[in-house]
Amino acid sequence: MLDEFLDLNNFLTALKSVPLWQVVLELLVIGAVVYWVIRFLQGTRGARLLKGIVFLLITLYLGVRLLGAVLDLSRLEILFDQFLFYAAFAIIIVFQPELRRALMRLGETRLFRGSQQTGDEIEQIVDACSTLSRRRIGALIALERDVGLGGFTEEATRIDGDVSSALLQTIFHPNTALHDLGVIVSGNRIAYAGVQFPLAESGDLPRELGSRHRAAVGLSQESDAVVIVVSEQTGDISIADRGQLLRKRSIEQLRQDLYERMGQSVPIPYDEDSRPTVIMPPERTKSASRIIERPEAESAGATTAAPPASKSAAPPAPGGAGESP
Repeated sequence: MLDEFLDLNNFLTALKSVPLWQVVLELLVIGAVVYWVIRFLQGTRGARLLKGIVFLLITLYLGVRLLGAVLDLSRLEILFDQFLFYAAFAIIIVFQPELRRALMRLGETRLFRGSQQTGDEIEQIVDACSTLSRRRIGALIALERDVGLGGFTEEATRIDGDVSSALLQTIFHPNTALHDLGVIVSGNRIAYAGVQFPLAESGDLPRELGSRHRAAVGLSQESDAVVIVVSEQTGDISIADRGQLLRKRSIEQLRQDLYERMGQSVPIPYDEDSRPTVIMPPERTKSASRIIERPEAESAGATTAAPPASKSAAPPAPGGAGESP
């Protein structure tokens, strides 16, 4: 039975009996599903659970099949098949938060992508974060992308204002009613303030990070939003995206991250010192220098040929006082 288990002839024979395009299509579908699952679980607790479950299933499958083939343990194989049947229900229970998150994303994903932040709105957000960081004022700003954040705004305050640095600084000013919670920016509008974001598990972040960072990572795990955090203690700026937290971002790094993650082209400031240098081969350099020197020589020759300017005295009139006798 071990020879039958390790024999690849039957597998190759069965593979040849199926059309090639069908095999390629099936492999592409399986690869797409696996890629989507891995990308969806990246940065979450489900990623570690998935690795453990895959390792356990592969080990059990190889062990049971090899032992069953060598020792003829048919009853063990039957029990393993029953174990796989009930393990499917256990996986649904274990991945219940991730499945709920996937269904929520599927239900809130827009069929047609709406308007997102333009360069002006991003610059306003960067300016507000720069001022808040310099003054060490805490802030929590979520930029909505494809997945809507309406499910988190049941107890929030509707703002519906233009995205401006002054308005964001006013919302997060200390001792105001909305400064402790988050702000949702949808398109080119500040949609809500005072939003309670879901918190990530304490084990996912270092202990020195507070509730703002946990809320930022938690919302990035529940949706595809880009969340900006300004620390109240240190003034550091961080970005949470898909469960990953990028800490201690400078203003230029923040600007570049926002432009890239919001699908905008990063503006390149014009600098006289950063102009490209044109490098030509030596023969072209010599010809170019001759072309430059020729007009200079012609202009120099024209200047030499011209008579020097001098003051010409008017000829004295005959018999005048200026004529000698």
